[in-house]
Amino acid sequence: MIQVFDGAAGPSLAPGGSVACVGAFDGVHRGHRALLDRVRARADARGLPAVVVSFEPIPREFFARGGPLLRLSDRHDKIEQFQAAGIDRVLLLGFDAELAGWTAQTFIDRILVARLEAREVFVGADFRFGRDRQGDVALLREAGERAGFSVDVFPEFALDGGRVRSSRIREQLAAGDFDGAAHLLGRRFRIGGEVIHGQQLGRRLGYPTANIALGTRASPVRGIFAVRVHGLDGGPHPGVASLGVRPTVDGSGAPLLEAHLFDFDGDLYGRRLDVEFVAKLRDEEKFADLDALVRQMDRDAAEARTILGMPQAAKAGATA
Repeated sequence: MIQVFDGAAGPSLAPGGSVACVGAFDGVHRGHRALLDRVRARADARGLPAVVVSFEPIPREFFARGGPLLRLSDRHDKIEQFQAAGIDRVLLLGFDAELAGWTAQTFIDRILVARLEAREVFVGADFRFGRDRQGDVALLREAGERAGFSVDVFPEFALDGGRVRSSRIREQLAAGDFDGAAHLLGRRFRIGGEVIHGQQLGRRLGYPTANIALGTRASPVRGIFAVRVHGLDGGPHPGVASLGVRPTVDGSGAPLLEAHLFDFDGDLYGRRLDVEFVAKLRDEEKFADLDALVRQMDRDAAEARTILGMPQAAKAGATA
């Protein structure tokens, strides 16, 4: 079972030493997974724990200007993927003004040496760290020679003629290329969270939905989608979902993920569900009235059923 630790302060996480890697790991895509596999292999070879240092929020999110950074994963998603890769321990650092002000040497001393007792450190070729991004691979290697750890630069991971990067995947998702994004992620894109109480409008319209608030997370996708919902007994459940601000029925502007599960009857409040995006049906739009909205929802449900290989059926069932 993976162990997760928060914050820079505290005792050593690996008194006997560790093999570590450092990064934002947004999405934990196939390039990240190749790096994690290498860390796991080196940790096994040395009989040491494999440790990941990551950040929440990620640095680019903290420094983002002109709006929040679109994210591929949240804390829960990242930890789940680290565990799938066989990582033993994760140190999550809250990236704030204090951490942003650390010098590169402070990060090395307080994190890599004091908390991780690192023996090997893996980073990407473009790794920069410390105040004003003053630290680079050369500085890290010099510090490692003094502190007793080696530095391995993981090569760029390319697929289909291009480097696998979180930004490339975000662009594919925004364009509705879910198959292409899945190829680079190594799995289909998902958004998860706890099912919350809503306005019950979907139930009254014949499409009860499981509602998941995004909070501060900014999603790279908006619109109406064919989906599969994970977290239920019996495996993923097909459905249709809306992710947006619901302009016809809500003027708050707060984004919400609403998933209608086909042919399902049950109470989902308080459960964590993960919504897997299969195909985009259309953009979100504002309708003149609720009758027009329901007619479009009927068309969306029929199209989603076709995409997901389900028989057409009358509206039925209840979720949350």
